[in-house]
Amino acid sequence: MGTHRMRTTLGLLLVVGLGFGTTACGAGSSDDTEDGGKVTLVINGLPPATEAATHQRFLDNVAEFEKLNPDIDLDPREGKMDPQTFAAKLAGGQLEDVFYVYFTDPATLIAKRQVANISDYLGDFPVTSQIKPEVLRVFQDDKGATYGLPYKNYSMGLLYNRELFTKAGLDPENPPRTWAGVREAAKKITALGDGHVGYGDYSKSNTGGWHFTTEIYSLGGEVAVNDGGTWKAAFNGPPGRQVLQQLKDMRWTDNSMGERQLLEWADLLQMMGSGKLGMYVATADNIPTIVNQYKGRYETYGLGPIPGGAGTLGGGEGYMFNAKASPAKIRAGLKWLTFWFTSAERFDAENKWAADNKNPVGLPEPAIFTGAAAQLQETADAKYANVPQQNYAPFKAAMPSIPVKLEPPNAQQIYAVLDVAMQKVLTDRNANVDQLLADAETQVNQILASVR
Repeated sequence: MGTHRMRTTLGLLLVVGLGFGTTACGAGSSDDTEDGGKVTLVINGLPPATEAATHQRFLDNVAEFEKLNPDIDLDPREGKMDPQTFAAKLAGGQLEDVFYVYFTDPATLIAKRQVANISDYLGDFPVTSQIKPEVLRVFQDDKGATYGLPYKNYSMGLLYNRELFTKAGLDPENPPRTWAGVREAAKKITALGDGHVGYGDYSKSNTGGWHFTTEIYSLGGEVAVNDGGTWKAAFNGPPGRQVLQQLKDMRWTDNSMGERQLLEWADLLQMMGSGKLGMYVATADNIPTIVNQYKGRYETYGLGPIPGGAGTLGGGEGYMFNAKASPAKIRAGLKWLTFWFTSAERFDAENKWAADNKNPVGLPEPAIFTGAAAQLQETADAKYANVPQQNYAPFKAAMPSIPVKLEPPNAQQIYAVLDVAMQKVLTDRNANVDQLLADAETQVNQILASVR
């Protein structure tokens, strides 16, 4: 979800992003070259100067790229996709030539014709043919035309404390695969006493709706569906009822979720770092944050597949091209983006840099590639892995069999509505699940009425 992607862009993931900037000045201009025939390409994604190591790494990679491509000058800018400023930058001619987006952005940008069609150029960059079709589809229209490229994706699983599993008599190699199993494991962890909480969940600042979406997907449900061109709420049914009822039962019948509620993003990470929380739904990149900010240890944490396994919430990041970008700029942008995807040496160099700088290598995230490119990345990841791979084996084994679904349209507004339902079942033992779903359905349908 947009406001909660509090992720550190590290190693390969950082440098891949370097290639997707867009020109803030002169974008779409007929004058694409300087004296000497150079193409100037404005890109974003440069980490702020306060992040000294990654900022410098980005600039070093820019310099290396320019050395290999003396006909291209990169003009890197700080920042990524900000929906609050995007329209103003676009209208003012300040949008970069190649710019960072979340997976929730491309469909709208394509529909509004605010991005360039790059389909005719991809044949000159063979590695793009190895991108997984289901991931590339995020950047395509209904006719199969392509407007950008992905560079990272993620999906949600069950993050758990392996040490607490052992203390509670649970098997840390086999996290629960069903929500009934989560409930039973949470009871056993809570029974350890001394303030231990078996399972945690969010309900504030749109994080509650975010997790509700993940959990309903896990049961095969939907938050919203497109019915003949009209979007409608779809969560007021058995899967949505099961999500809320289980949380209510765990909170009030089992007392396995603790008394502290109205939690938002950092709260569960802090609780996990304290050693008092057993499980919660999360992405793999929560783990380094818990370790670096909340004094956890990599050895402590495991990642299992989303319970239920009928689906999970996923997302990712990539880059798109300004609709006014010239052919020369599009080719330069694709050179920059694919710079990191063309050889074992590139994957190897970025993982080595990450490992040397004590950044994690080997966290389980879905690969965007198939074929030779996937094998090159997998080999480089294994060579420099500095986090315990066996702890993530259950998640990795299940990934291919669990469908990944994206966020609904107007996700943040919908999440704010669903926050209320999550809050009620976790703070009011008399909460009426059916009424909460009905009220939320009415509000979400009003939000979706504007989606075309």
